[in-house]
Amino acid sequence: MADGQITLAYSRGTGIVAVANGERYKSAERVLRAAGFRRGTVDPVYRLPTADEATSRAVVAGMVRRAEEHGVSVTTSSRRFIGDAAGDIALLLPGQWQYRVEVYSHPVWQGDLVPYLWDSGELAQAVRTNRAIPYAATLKNPGSGTTLLLVERPGHRLGYLVGAFAPEFLGEGVGDPHAPLSVVLPPLPGRAAQAIAHRYLPAYDRAVHERRTARVAEALDLIRSRLGGHPDLRVDAGRGAANLRGSTVSGAAEGRFLDSAWREFLTVLDHAPALLERCRPAASAWPQDAPALLRLAATLKDAAGVRADLNSGGPISRVEHHARVRPVIETWLTHGERFLRQARACAPQPRSRVVVPSSLRPLPPGMRPHTR
Repeated sequence: MADGQITLAYSRGTGIVAVANGERYKSAERVLRAAGFRRGTVDPVYRLPTADEATSRAVVAGMVRRAEEHGVSVTTSSRRFIGDAAGDIALLLPGQWQYRVEVYSHPVWQGDLVPYLWDSGELAQAVRTNRAIPYAATLKNPGSGTTLLLVERPGHRLGYLVGAFAPEFLGEGVGDPHAPLSVVLPPLPGRAAQAIAHRYLPAYDRAVHERRTARVAEALDLIRSRLGGHPDLRVDAGRGAANLRGSTVSGAAEGRFLDSAWREFLTVLDHAPALLERCRPAASAWPQDAPALLRLAATLKDAAGVRADLNSGGPISRVEHHARVRPVIETWLTHGERFLRQARACAPQPRSRVVVPSSLRPLPPGMRPHTR
């Protein structure tokens, strides 16, 4: 990539658009402004505020000469403006989606994406190693919080790559073995939307489900390991629930265990409710798990109340805290494995099919669009 570069593209709505990038991107921006391009108020894309084709050609020709004088290279994209592509795809995806164009003017800026990009495929590799991604588009579903990243596929004249950012409740996504694989999209918006809806989003949903399940399993394992560190405490199964039992001098040990177990249980509280909503014991190989799941759901409500009281700064003594937390931990130590096998057995439902409007479908061979 040159030290200063201008990339031109055509937008269906606004005509010629330009993006400045490179280590000397400010020089490229000055060239664009001097030629009459104006930066957008919503996104950092420069647009030429004229609809006259002859004038536009003259402005671009003058801009190219000025760019050469200032050592700035000018290229024309082989694709249409990525904002148009993202907007068309957003309209065709199931649900409501919003899109936004992002510009990474300096080559190192795209590195800011790395910690949050939740991908184990070509997109993550391109963002980490290829400094030729000057712009991209995000597609966000406000209802689910799912945010996708759409980029032009590096090294190819056509096509796109799409992946996702890690959901906020999962934290950073870099290096996550559960991360979904990005997919290659064709240039036609209808087929691109179908690939996202039928291939990528189901895989993304499964990855979220698996990551949540793994987090709960890890938290429960840590709680059990902490229990093993207190030899004078044990869990006895009785009447369908576990009971923490210790000697008459184990009160301090039990308190320390409950303090550490509660810290780990917060992870369960963050992820188990969403998993429980998917669980269908009657449709699984273990329909007898249903009563246990009901008890687990009830303890989650109790735990949420404890956390709310603690977050509000209410006066909760350590003794009261232990009394409220103890049955929660006991129940999850007893029935946690039943929950995990139900969570692993239930799979996300497939997405609905995409209906592609005729105006965006590819024309059969030999046919031309009707114009007036």
